[in-house]
Amino acid sequence: MTWFEAVGWAGSALLVWSLLQRRLLRLRAFNLIGSLILVVYNAGVQVWPMVGLNLTLAGINVWQLYSLVRTRHDERKYQVVEVATDDNFLAHVLRVHWADIAKFNPAFRFDDEHLLAFLTLNGDEVVGVLMLRPDPQDPSVAQVELDYVTQRYRDVSPGEFVFRRSGQLAAHGFRRVLTPEGMVAPYYARLGFQKTGDRYCLDLPSD
Repeated sequence: MTWFEAVGWAGSALLVWSLLQRRLLRLRAFNLIGSLILVVYNAGVQVWPMVGLNLTLAGINVWQLYSLVRTRHDERKYQVVEVATDDNFLAHVLRVHWADIAKFNPAFRFDDEHLLAFLTLNGDEVVGVLMLRPDPQDPSVAQVELDYVTQRYRDVSPGEFVFRRSGQLAAHGFRRVLTPEGMVAPYYARLGFQKTGDRYCLDLPSD
């Protein structure tokens, strides 16, 4: 096998591996790189139909990546809906994702006492679940009991629509949000939270 053939095999392997990615941005990024490698390889061996195919795939991936990045902060793309904690659909979402939820929120135990629940949606697809409990000592402080984002959207940071843009938390009288201790792979620094010990804190705007 020549080094150029190895390049072709590497591009094919990367293309296949990209399809195994469950995060949208990663899938598109790796698929784009694999397509571009195969464009170079197939042009080198003069297999022009495959050059055309992979150029088309690369173009599609560029457009999809652009759309994902452009709409990641678009309030028209994501909606935040408050749901009752005894809602059957919420129970279904938690049940379907329970094993994954436990990886990132190991201390979470569901009960509906004094909890508020919010779903972040992209159309009719659930993007994330947020569950809060008012601090018994200070009702203006919301303690995060669960903050879960589905695997497809973890590169998009949809949490900003709940914490900063939806107005839902301020409407409940919350002025501060505190995350639980021990959360795995927290992303809150990207949303403007300040780290305090093993927790993160966000002061909400008063208006």
